[in-house]
Amino acid sequence: MSAFQYDKDANGIVTITMDMTGPVNTMNEEFSNAMIETVDRLEHEKDLVGVVIASAKKTFFAGGDLRWLLSIEPGSEAAFFEGIEGTKLLLRRLEKLPVPVVATINGAALGGGYELCLACNHRIAWNDGSVQIGLPEVTLGLLPGGGGVVRMVNLLGLEAALPYLLEGKRVTSDEALAAGMIDQLVEDPNELISTGKQWILANKDEDAARVQPWDTKGFKVPGGSANSPQLAQTLMGAPAMVHQKTRGLLPAPEYILDVAVNAARLPFDVALRIEGRHFANLVTTPQAKNMITTLFFAVNKVNGGASRPNDIAPQRVKKLGILGAGMMGQGIAYVSALAGIDVVLKDVSLRAAEKGRAYSERLLDKKIARGRLDEDDKARILRRISPTESTEDLQGCDLIVEAVFEKIDLKYKVTRESESCLAEDGIWGSNTSTLPITRLAEASARPERFIGLHFFSPVDKMPLLEIICGEQTTDETLARAFDYARQIKKTPIVVNDSPGFYTSRTISTQTGEALAMVAEGVHPVRVENAGKAIGMPVGTLTLLDELSLTLLLDIQTTHKSLGLITDEDDPTPQATQTMKEMIAVGRIGRKGGKGFFDWSDSGKRFSAEVIDKYYKEEVQISERDIKDRLLFRPVIESLQCLDDGVLRSVEDGNVGSIMGIGAPVWTGGYLQFVNTYGLDKFVTRCEELARRYGDRFTPPALVVKKAKAGELVV
Repeated sequence: MSAFQYDKDANGIVTITMDMTGPVNTMNEEFSNAMIETVDRLEHEKDLVGVVIASAKKTFFAGGDLRWLLSIEPGSEAAFFEGIEGTKLLLRRLEKLPVPVVATINGAALGGGYELCLACNHRIAWNDGSVQIGLPEVTLGLLPGGGGVVRMVNLLGLEAALPYLLEGKRVTSDEALAAGMIDQLVEDPNELISTGKQWILANKDEDAARVQPWDTKGFKVPGGSANSPQLAQTLMGAPAMVHQKTRGLLPAPEYILDVAVNAARLPFDVALRIEGRHFANLVTTPQAKNMITTLFFAVNKVNGGASRPNDIAPQRVKKLGILGAGMMGQGIAYVSALAGIDVVLKDVSLRAAEKGRAYSERLLDKKIARGRLDEDDKARILRRISPTESTEDLQGCDLIVEAVFEKIDLKYKVTRESESCLAEDGIWGSNTSTLPITRLAEASARPERFIGLHFFSPVDKMPLLEIICGEQTTDETLARAFDYARQIKKTPIVVNDSPGFYTSRTISTQTGEALAMVAEGVHPVRVENAGKAIGMPVGTLTLLDELSLTLLLDIQTTHKSLGLITDEDDPTPQATQTMKEMIAVGRIGRKGGKGFFDWSDSGKRFSAEVIDKYYKEEVQISERDIKDRLLFRPVIESLQCLDDGVLRSVEDGNVGSIMGIGAPVWTGGYLQFVNTYGLDKFVTRCEELARRYGDRFTPPALVVKKAKAGELVV
């Protein structure tokens, strides 16, 4: 059976229903063969009145074949370019048919799927929240290579198109209509094809319905061409804005900007070829391969339940208890209520609990101001959050999440006080960032139902949830925790117990290295800028100030008091000494008004006091070494976590490092980075750094073994 079903009705309208092999329609070899056959047939069809493009799948079209794109190796760009030009020619032939062509969008049309829609004269979508439309290729290190950049600019204009292209914005069908990305909505998906046919019959004689705007004589790009004075300011500032966001580490946005400007300046078909050449160059870059591997395949695998026990039926939390209405507890309450869960938010006083509930009210008010909710929605969500000071109100909870201060005695206390309130099959989750779950479970009467749920701040924005299994945690408990994570729309990684688990253990190596370099006499400005230069969301010294030095030292002290580490285990004792010195003079971080920076309402500035105390002009260190010390330390720690069994999978490590602790996106995560950097090269560089700066840079045995075997980390 053909991948495309071809049906011509009595009115001369042909409906092409895409039904390719597999769960979704994809732009691959099967698509190309089917499209060649279809376009050939349409071009020779007698009495053709119009064409409707439809999908037999739940999604309209899923985009390009990313596994195939990953297989494209450097050196094959020319052959790849010719191949994609052939696909683009098919879309060009489709849109040059002398009859109206209509896309009927019944589900997601992203990437190549929306590029197919753009090659149609009229776009009709189902008005449903499940429908997403856009060109998100930039989020995978690519650009829309099927004509998407060129057509979007010609459709919307350069200035209006850039946010969708540079940010990869996905929009709902009603938002797409408002933006001009589609032309019509239907309320019933079963009426898409009939509505498309009606439009064709009503407009078949109109030139505007049969000819794309950019193929019309005298066409001008909306908003002006790239040479127009009204766009001069935009074009002057755009490159600097792109570089400010990418720091030169992500080539895709720069390529997209170049193609978009050319699309608004050059003839349509010339711009298409420029787009194709840039796409071919991007596909083979390590950035694209890293981002596709992790941000598409690994994220889908993790969210799909690769780390969830598969022999346990899915379950949903109906009643959730939260102990502690502070920053973390109030955030957990908000995302849970938003997901339809009834929440009991308990604190030591009703006033404190109500203050925690007010946090959700403020966030909901912001959604209303943006038009994403109405007052009825807000009232319904807030009714799900019940603030209390009474332990009795927790009776019957499917899950209780403890989110009190990071003090083991306090966590023991609330566990013993409240655990009996759980439903018979309920589970207990501890929101801790560093304390071992096995040790915390000692206070539990049912340690097999005790698990770690490490949320990240702010909870409403951070997508990750780190699930930590203690020594006695059962598979059923893990499965239920995983299901809760997906219920509140978090991406869950699953790790085994260890002080700091995976994320906190790994990020501490980077902050420790930054502190060590300051202690050695490296100028703090160089350390800060190097963190941003490698692609961290903020400089590492800013991160230290945001976290607070007292918190970091308290964690270290707690781990020592519990016998988890000793002074001899500290890989950077000079960093610990620097923390103590700064705390002693009140430089604890942002919450104290001063740390590495002096903080005020107007912002921050580097502390002259810190620079005077630690900077040594005679200390010579290259920029490369500063950057690699900040990057390689968490990479090495990630490899060690994998070797130690703390990480259960490479995918969990990569997804967790990007979504939880800000690993540079271009790396694809700390483990994936090694694959494209080259294992032999990585081992050699680690050995260089170890000779200069200490044994903490010694390459882990895992990567040495794989390098000798000629294997990848995965």
